[in-house]
Amino acid sequence: MAVVSDTSPLCYLVLIDLIDLLPELYDQVIIPHAVLYELSVPQAPEPVQAWIAQPPVWLEVQSIENQPDVGLIDLDLGEQEAIALAEQLGADLIIVDDRDARQMALQRGLNVIGLLGVLGVAAQRNLVNFSVAIERLQQTTFRVSPVLIESLLERFRVRE
Repeated sequence: MAVVSDTSPLCYLVLIDLIDLLPELYDQVIIPHAVLYELSVPQAPEPVQAWIAQPPVWLEVQSIENQPDVGLIDLDLGEQEAIALAEQLGADLIIVDDRDARQMALQRGLNVIGLLGVLGVAAQRNLVNFSVAIERLQQTTFRVSPVLIESLLERFRVRE
């Protein structure tokens, strides 16, 4: 399964030390150059900069053939290029968290998952304890509705 990822899911997976879930879940993880750039800027957290400075062999960086169309103009460049690359490659899935980017990807017929979804899939496959992963995530700047977190935790408590 080939997946294209936006910046923030990769960033948070690095910060909670679960980035290696991606190659366990997906055959191919691909990012566009804009995401590579966003992960390496000085404003990115140091662990993220260190990780992308020596990217793992399973992470593939690909160029987009054409500039993202004007329909994506309201999104940041990483989101624009991730959606354009997912369309270009016919990716099985795009990993993106931003609400507007998710909506745009869905409108374009892409299969979308966010960071919480990735963690949920990993938990279903017994690759991670969902509650522990969420606890780590809550120690970062990741923001999500407390109601959503509680409903997900409740769903996974039954399984754990």
